[in-house]
Amino acid sequence: MKIDLHIHTRTGSDGNLTVEEVFQEAHKRNIDLISITDHDSIDCQERATALARKQGMSYITGVELNVTFHYPESNRDVSLDFLGYGYDIGNQELKNKLQLMQEHRKRRARQILHNLNVEFDKEGIERFTEEDLRKIEDSIDGVFGRPHIANYLVGKGIVQDKQEAFDKYLVKCDAPKYPLSLAEASKLIRNVGGVLVHAHPNDPNGTSLISITRDLDEQTKIIEKYMLQYIDGVECWHSRNDEKTTAHYIEFARKYDMLMTGGSDCHQEPLLMGTVHIPDWVAEQFRR
Repeated sequence: MKIDLHIHTRTGSDGNLTVEEVFQEAHKRNIDLISITDHDSIDCQERATALARKQGMSYITGVELNVTFHYPESNRDVSLDFLGYGYDIGNQELKNKLQLMQEHRKRRARQILHNLNVEFDKEGIERFTEEDLRKIEDSIDGVFGRPHIANYLVGKGIVQDKQEAFDKYLVKCDAPKYPLSLAEASKLIRNVGGVLVHAHPNDPNGTSLISITRDLDEQTKIIEKYMLQYIDGVECWHSRNDEKTTAHYIEFARKYDMLMTGGSDCHQEPLLMGTVHIPDWVAEQFRR
């Protein structure tokens, strides 16, 4: 059985393929159980459910929420990601909250462009205008995010690739994300019949507990102390996990009888969909 419970689309957020193209590719790759987990968006969930049925796949509703986690021991806020699964896609309260978060993303994008212009002025680069913002928005099917600005910077020839866009500009020019607390995220998902899962807790690329500590034992102590009451599971398999990370989080999840999930976190650049080996019994947890 092939499982991938962490995939992004262009339809909903910052993937490179539409939801239709994702399912075409998933079918070619013989994926049996799938979940689309777009950032702060459930707009394509109804379509994804229908496409999965058409392709003969099992489907679990998904979403990825960015949380501002306050770490008391150093009195600072840390950006972490959590995955919501199995919720009611028709719930209006959930839709309203996500709409607020999407509107904040647009305001954040304007602030990032303003910050970019400050840097451009220093370097003698022509400023971005409202027309540039409109062009970026027109290139997006789903939720506005920094990767879309990165693509535009590449297209304008200001940087060579997306990585340079982040390294040179987008980290420095960032603006605050929507301040969703872990308690709020948990309530939001659980109140509509879903479960909340800590996404890629040891992701070396950034939005993870690595921003606090690289020590796996210390990471799980933080989860034990500050998160257990709010989460139902942990993403144990991920495309950027090493074997030690996966083994550590499986052991931790078993200790607390938590849901264990996994996925490629595929944004289709490169096409990682279905490449993470996830045991068949992961699917059984959701059937129960």
